[in-house]
Amino acid sequence: MASQPIATDAAARQHATRAVLPLILFCAGHFFVDLYSGAMGALQPLLAERFGMNFTQAGILGGMMVFSSSTMQPLYGFLSDRYHSRLFSALAPAVAAIFITGMGWVPSFWWLLPIVFLGGAGIASFHPQGAANAVAGVAARKRGRAMAIFICAGSMGFACGPAYFSWVGSWGGLDRMPLAALPGVLLTLVLLAIMPPPALEPRARRGFDWAPLRAVWKPMTILFFLVFLRSVVQITFTQFLPLFLHTERGYTLAGASLSLTVYLVGGTLGGLAGGNLADRFGGRRIILISMIGSVPFLALFLLTEGPLSAACLFASGLLLLFTLPVNVVMAQELAPSQQGTVSALMMGFAWGTAGMVFIPLMGWFADLFSMQAAFTALVAFPLIGFLLALRLPR
Repeated sequence: MASQPIATDAAARQHATRAVLPLILFCAGHFFVDLYSGAMGALQPLLAERFGMNFTQAGILGGMMVFSSSTMQPLYGFLSDRYHSRLFSALAPAVAAIFITGMGWVPSFWWLLPIVFLGGAGIASFHPQGAANAVAGVAARKRGRAMAIFICAGSMGFACGPAYFSWVGSWGGLDRMPLAALPGVLLTLVLLAIMPPPALEPRARRGFDWAPLRAVWKPMTILFFLVFLRSVVQITFTQFLPLFLHTERGYTLAGASLSLTVYLVGGTLGGLAGGNLADRFGGRRIILISMIGSVPFLALFLLTEGPLSAACLFASGLLLLFTLPVNVVMAQELAPSQQGTVSALMMGFAWGTAGMVFIPLMGWFADLFSMQAAFTALVAFPLIGFLLALRLPR
């Protein structure tokens, strides 16, 4: 009889290990994939100087990055739900690293577009499978926290991207940028060696199925547009903040990249806090707080300068990105048999469509008026999101 508790404890530890190992590996993958995803903001000033790009061309380049890395994610979500191959996530860091850093060796602006597209494809292939499988073995009551940790890892990589690529650029310029691919390539080798196969739940064995999505189309649509509205602000800041601070406020390239890192670190901490708070208070309430709470800090960042402006930039990122894990977990709970697909809709497609439309639009608007005017117009989007979030079911 005494052996039964020992066997039970051993089984519990084994189950915990099976849940923790994928979370650790997918978090590492998410960090490095999004490290390369965060390169564009830091490289835009260098690329603009080399190729003589205006704001509109910078917007087109950013739009191509977003289309490939985000808008294409539902395709990879569908494929990962159908084929359940670990290669979707294991190869992603190397593919992203090789092509994103390859921008340093292209001869003209038009060569940047296919290189960015291929690098973005590596980023896109990771996210749906990563989001679905990182928390596959985690207890339901802890999924918000686990998803927050997973997204926090990616947000931290995204936040470190500008500083990392700014350092590489200041050290060796664009010509030595391919050396920055080394961490992604090494991580792919590690993932290929030890990553377990993706979790395959009985409900997901048939692959893609429209029926679960049709049954919850109304709340899913509201969640999608909430992510879209948040992403308009987030992605425009990510793509244009260093260029704005460098050209219109006189920041050095290093100082402008550091400001972007401050904003993204705030978002990282916000995502971690939001996931934990959603487990306690509910996702709807956290979304409402995020949307309305970010508005005054966004406005103060644009209206002030110096330390106060930097503090408001940090606070706006923290509050706005409260909802990063919340939207994904809510969508997965609405359609549990299509987790890869709905994760791609919330993490990639909404972000991607926002970027495809608003990055070129904001670049054009900035050329026509100013980047200050373009950023000011963004303050209205969280207000719209707050009104929309009121329609979420309780």
